[in-house]
Amino acid sequence: MKNPCFEFSRAIIRKPAASITEGLRAIDTGPPDLTRMTAAHDSYAATLRETGAEVIALSALPAYPDSIFVEDTALCLPQGAILMRAGAPTRSGEVYEMAPVLYKMYKDVREIKGPGTIEGGDILVTAREVLVGLSERTDQAGVDELAALTADWGYKVRAITIPPDVLHFKTDCSLLDANTILSTQRLAASGCFDDYNVIYTAPDEESAANAIRFNQFVIMAAGFPNTAKRLRDSGYEVREIDNVDCAKLDGGMSCLSLRF
Repeated sequence: MKNPCFEFSRAIIRKPAASITEGLRAIDTGPPDLTRMTAAHDSYAATLRETGAEVIALSALPAYPDSIFVEDTALCLPQGAILMRAGAPTRSGEVYEMAPVLYKMYKDVREIKGPGTIEGGDILVTAREVLVGLSERTDQAGVDELAALTADWGYKVRAITIPPDVLHFKTDCSLLDANTILSTQRLAASGCFDDYNVIYTAPDEESAANAIRFNQFVIMAAGFPNTAKRLRDSGYEVREIDNVDCAKLDGGMSCLSLRF
């Protein structure tokens, strides 16, 4: 029997648009390079397909520079999908662009209607609960509405206070298996993962925390050799993808796909 937290048969991705240079960023470290980003995105898609999963590649949306980061638009669960309500006003249209795609995939599609906001990058689904980070993009009202929408599906939702200056909860953590989390020290220090096995990112490699477990692979950003070694030494099959340009827009491995 599959574990729906990390064993998937499908993924949705969206190709980057030339407008990606106008994407949101916490700190401006220079514009991303579209050619390099596209090549990295192609490698990401190929790695997903290598697991045997179907990858649904959506067309670029020039009107929405951040639309490559599809994870923020929805939460995909075995029982159904929930459309998010973006905390960044310029990204709200991305949700409506994703909605018809998910209506084709699911019989049950629900929607965060507000007034709260919540983005997929703040949501980590484990085998026992749904953890949601309270961030600049996700507030308590959004968490409460998510809890109400998933109650009849049997999910327990727990809000987490994340460290200051961390954009999304999953900027600093990711799921490795049913009971193991990859996390930065600063996030785990809150005690939010006390009931889980935790592998910490190596010193000065906090940006490696945003990875995904996708079937047999742990897919992580390239350039963090010590964290990659920790994962391999723990028995995980690691694939590394160039993330230089996505990182300029605060993006990482989980941001680039909806997995179900």
